[in-house]
Amino acid sequence: MTLNEKTDHVDDYFGTRIADPYRWLEDDQSAETRAWVEVQNRATFAHLDRIPFRAAVRARVSALADYPKYSAPFRKGTKVFFFLNDGLQNQSVLYVQDGIDGRPELLLDPNTFASDGTVALASFTLSHDGRYAACETSAIPGSDWHQMQVMDMATRRLVGDVLRWVRFSSIGWRGDGFYYSRYPEPAPGSELTAPVAHQKVFFHRIGTAQSEDALVFESPAHPARFHGVQVTEDERFAILSSWEPGRRGNDLWLRDESRNETAFRPIVADIGDDSFELVDNVGDQLLVLTNRDAPNRRLMRVDLAKPAFADWTVVLAERAEPLERVTSAGGRLFAGYLKDVASQVEVFDVDGVWHDRIALPAPGDAIGFAGERGDADVFYVFTSMNQPPTIFRYDIGARASTVFRTSDVPGFDAAAYDSRLVFFESRDGTRVPMFVVHKKGLRLDGRNPTILYGYGGFNITVHAAFNPQRVAWLEQGGVFALANLRGGGEYGESWHAAGMRLAKQNVFDDCIAAAEYLIAEGYTAPDRLALQGRSNGGLLVGAVVNQRPELFAVALPGVGVMDMLRFHKFSVGAAWTAEFGSSDDETQFTYLLGYSPLHNIKAGLTYPATLVTTSDHDDRVVPAHSFKYIATLQETTGGDPPKLIRIETRSGHAASNLNKGLDEAADVYSFVWASMGLVPTLPLSRRS
Repeated sequence: MTLNEKTDHVDDYFGTRIADPYRWLEDDQSAETRAWVEVQNRATFAHLDRIPFRAAVRARVSALADYPKYSAPFRKGTKVFFFLNDGLQNQSVLYVQDGIDGRPELLLDPNTFASDGTVALASFTLSHDGRYAACETSAIPGSDWHQMQVMDMATRRLVGDVLRWVRFSSIGWRGDGFYYSRYPEPAPGSELTAPVAHQKVFFHRIGTAQSEDALVFESPAHPARFHGVQVTEDERFAILSSWEPGRRGNDLWLRDESRNETAFRPIVADIGDDSFELVDNVGDQLLVLTNRDAPNRRLMRVDLAKPAFADWTVVLAERAEPLERVTSAGGRLFAGYLKDVASQVEVFDVDGVWHDRIALPAPGDAIGFAGERGDADVFYVFTSMNQPPTIFRYDIGARASTVFRTSDVPGFDAAAYDSRLVFFESRDGTRVPMFVVHKKGLRLDGRNPTILYGYGGFNITVHAAFNPQRVAWLEQGGVFALANLRGGGEYGESWHAAGMRLAKQNVFDDCIAAAEYLIAEGYTAPDRLALQGRSNGGLLVGAVVNQRPELFAVALPGVGVMDMLRFHKFSVGAAWTAEFGSSDDETQFTYLLGYSPLHNIKAGLTYPATLVTTSDHDDRVVPAHSFKYIATLQETTGGDPPKLIRIETRSGHAASNLNKGLDEAADVYSFVWASMGLVPTLPLSRRS
């Protein structure tokens, strides 16, 4: 086939015939698709190569990333573990030391897993006694397919166990083994695109072959369900939970390991739209975080002698502020609330008695607070739009936080930047928050290059977090705006529900209103405004640009869900029907067709300069979405302004290593500046 050659493929949806002329691009293994990818990448990189300052931008984002980046430490007995990237390593390295003041020793270096640094350590989970660790790595670079191996912590060597075809798995250690979830081996060539089905839970005993693993749970009548097992810290209870496509919630089942129970018994037997998350157990009672009858969530205690929901008791009552997360450590509960998208962390005992409110440096995001029952302290990380991550150590007994580690981003002075939370009104009058960050002293003359970023979906809160690569944009006088659109979790389940399924247009209206606010307030103008989003945010960009192309100079849809009629046919797409609906339902089909980015590209309109980004190993949002979208955009609207696609190799839904992420960031910023007719004052590549 020639580039963007069309076929006469047509699908019939409830009597409506929908052409799908680029259906052939869904076959990522075909010679035709691979040739198409090569031609598209050649055109894209030829365009990027002509940008005279692109190399300087790449050098600058690299220099900004070249500093030590630590994770918060975590403990197991007397051992302390942490991850460190010393600057420009493709993968962070795992270290271990004796006590908090011990000498760090290298434990695992994922940079040695592949010559190009594209194989990541996805998780490292210690057994409760610290004797073993389950090491989960990417089986295909960038893919959600993982494999597991086991490390003997005494010898720090892998014992030889290899577990394959693991995906979306929890790890629940019990004794000399652990629970995990896996799928049947897919047919060769279909690993990245075929719908996943029949996930099962197994128990693996250390030192045995995967073929000997005991099947713990399966649900043949519900092949699309996801299953996972957690084990409480005292190893008394194994807690099974399942999720079903089309539903937002999960069920909850239990078996008492201390009584050698072999079957799981129900706590919440039905899967509906209510979520239930195990936090801890207190003896024979469970602490469960739920949104049942509490859209902003509350923490409840379950007496296993009377497990019916009517007998559950409230530990932390629902508030006006969403209860985003609860962790347990040192005999305390750490409750993370959201107040206008800023973290507020309070400390309680296991009965819900208040002990402390942790003072945070500024409005921002605080995560961590994980630990075990015997810990005397916990660690957490605080960040904001203009503050690099700072690791704090919280002394539980003294109720006091101290700085443990700071980040020294080369050439960045936080005091030189303003970050503020503003509010704007959406089309229906809803008040929507947005973070705006820029250099101090910015003139609101409507001429500032601005990137507006949005997501708006899946009950996910987009936090105000620091990104060192973004400094390359900000230091050139750029503005970055992060809109907290409906569909996310910023104000609880009601905020989420107001932007999903048949209310999805609210998300697009919010985004359009955000752009109009930035223009009206003098931050920018349509010829200086770029719209960016990834995944569900890529869908946002495609839909909004179709509806209001004149508002933007540049569109940056990354790894987006662009074909809303067929997304559920690929990989894990069926799991998103709870969020989007499905074209298999006539009412939902009509609504999806009304905004689907692929199906609403309009001839005769001037579209912004567009750089679509995707990856060849993205098996979460398969690249066919982006392929079909850009082919249609190029064919329908022409190539001026440029309509390009950048297809990364050996990478996935997120960059598979640091350097691939830096490459993409530099190309995106270069494309935006060039498309706006601007030239940054570079090079600024030396460390200062």
